[in-house]
Amino acid sequence: MNLFPAIDLVGGKAVRLYKGDYAQMTVYSDHPLEVAEDFERCGAKYIHMVDLEGARDGGTPNLSTVRDVAEHTGLFVEIGGGIRSMDTVRTYLDAGIDRVILGTAAVKDPAFLKEAVDTYGSQIAVGADIRDGYVSIKGWTEQSGYTLEAFCREMQELGVKTLICTDISRDGAMRGTNRELYRRLSETYTMDITASGGVSTLDDVRALAAMDLYGCIIGKAYYTGDIKLPEALAIAGKQV
Repeated sequence: MNLFPAIDLVGGKAVRLYKGDYAQMTVYSDHPLEVAEDFERCGAKYIHMVDLEGARDGGTPNLSTVRDVAEHTGLFVEIGGGIRSMDTVRTYLDAGIDRVILGTAAVKDPAFLKEAVDTYGSQIAVGADIRDGYVSIKGWTEQSGYTLEAFCREMQELGVKTLICTDISRDGAMRGTNRELYRRLSETYTMDITASGGVSTLDDVRALAAMDLYGCIIGKAYYTGDIKLPEALAIAGKQV
């Protein structure tokens, strides 16, 4: 299983939200590149980045920070947050980012999603952010009419290769990940599934790795020291 230590961005800083609440934000570093370099020193091969301002408002306000990470590390960089047009997709990919994640746009603009997947294939991932069984959009501030099951079926039919599923109720709450959710997804769909939200112990990593998931995102637990990245990487196994 591939580990994706995460950096969430606001104002060029590495931050974390509590359950997606922008009013409950903690700044962990003023220098995200240094955080990314630490991930790499620990042995990580991947990094998951989210432009929280982009997710809420659209645009690419933290592009320069993301580009710095792509240029100055050897990490595979994926980025999500506010990617709602082909121009934005091209901007990130031209900047050296390896994969972009469509969230709100995957729900609201299926024609754009199809064009992106048809054009860029595996460089496009979709984020399914779940609250009370429904997909949330616009930086988790609105609920769509999609159930998770209906959304996942549609994404698979469209040819999406990678699905990143976040249980918002667990995100930043440090109370464990929703193992049953990820077990169900891994057994039901052929897409590469990445688990996100609430991964707060090495036991969480061990349980997700045992499901043979494609990936797992570690956020707050890294910053608080509850998960030591080298130990988590050892449990996850070879990064491919």
